[in-house]
Amino acid sequence: MTRSRHSDSKPPKLGRRALLGAGAAGALAGAAPALAQGRAQWTLVTSWPKGAPGPGTSARRIAERITLMSGGRLSVKLYGAGEIVPAFEVFDAVAQGTADLGHTASFFWSGKFEAAPFFTAVPFGLTPDGHHAWIYHGGGQALWDELYAKAGVKPFLAGNSGMQMGGWMKREIKGLEDLKGLKYRIPGLGGEVLRRLGVTAVSLPPGEILPALQSGAIDGAEFLGPWSDLALSLDKAAPYYYWPGFHEPNGSAECLVNRRSYEALPDDLREIVAAACEAENTRGLAEADWQNARSLADIEVKHGVQLRRFSDDILAAARGAAEEVLAEVGGSNALAGRIYRSYVTARARSLAWGRVARHAVLDAQLRFPAG
Repeated sequence: MTRSRHSDSKPPKLGRRALLGAGAAGALAGAAPALAQGRAQWTLVTSWPKGAPGPGTSARRIAERITLMSGGRLSVKLYGAGEIVPAFEVFDAVAQGTADLGHTASFFWSGKFEAAPFFTAVPFGLTPDGHHAWIYHGGGQALWDELYAKAGVKPFLAGNSGMQMGGWMKREIKGLEDLKGLKYRIPGLGGEVLRRLGVTAVSLPPGEILPALQSGAIDGAEFLGPWSDLALSLDKAAPYYYWPGFHEPNGSAECLVNRRSYEALPDDLREIVAAACEAENTRGLAEADWQNARSLADIEVKHGVQLRRFSDDILAAARGAAEEVLAEVGGSNALAGRIYRSYVTARARSLAWGRVARHAVLDAQLRFPAG
């Protein structure tokens, strides 16, 4: 497989036009038909600004991989958020056949499926390695398939932005009381957790975060990690950058596939679609980990950002609220309950192993640094 020329380049700054999307390109007539003369072209719509480092890069590589691995028998044309459909309409576009593929994140669909956020990130939940283990080996994929089945959509893991930062604040947050009344951009279950701590949680597409910060419509925002956040120029509008990202210890992206389009493919092309997503799940996480570490090293010196840790009272209150939120989602319907129970079982298993493995090694590295 050809290595991307852009894999180790510095993240480009995205202009206002790119961030907000290039405008509607007109509705498509429908999902691609069954292969005609052995070839088909699929449409991939995303929730990200086109070319945005991180998830935008993952979407591009998936389109390229499918096209190249299929020898052109299945070519994929990529559209960024707003070019065909808005960022928060990707799921409907794939379900209705306006697009064959969507690259997005499941926590955007909590209004459709209460348990959908479990497949992107859970506050104080699984980290990327544990999440992948749950999806691939712990029954998570079957539950995810079942959740989207009635909509005619097949999901795949398709990239991961890794552990997140806590986010950007226009003013310093010293303790729990400072959260009261804060207008904060945060999606998913993390948003519900912060609501219970007095925050006004706001849902915005990634391309609208910077303008909202600059206008004062919001007081703070989280997106991903240093690499992607700096590409959106969030450091220009908010000087305080908080950690840890307890709300999103994992950052799974999803590739949504229209089931009719998928089932119309021969076996080898279906396998290529699945393999391209799985490859990006590995590549995207490695890239995010590398680029976030590099960006974090520069963030204070070159960008004048002030790193801050969330106080213990915020973390303790958020942990308690998170368990309440998860249990409530699990009680919303029978399928959500099965997803919740499967997830918390996987989390307990991952923590038990991590306590004597990865967490123990990391703790030893921090407590007894080399030299």
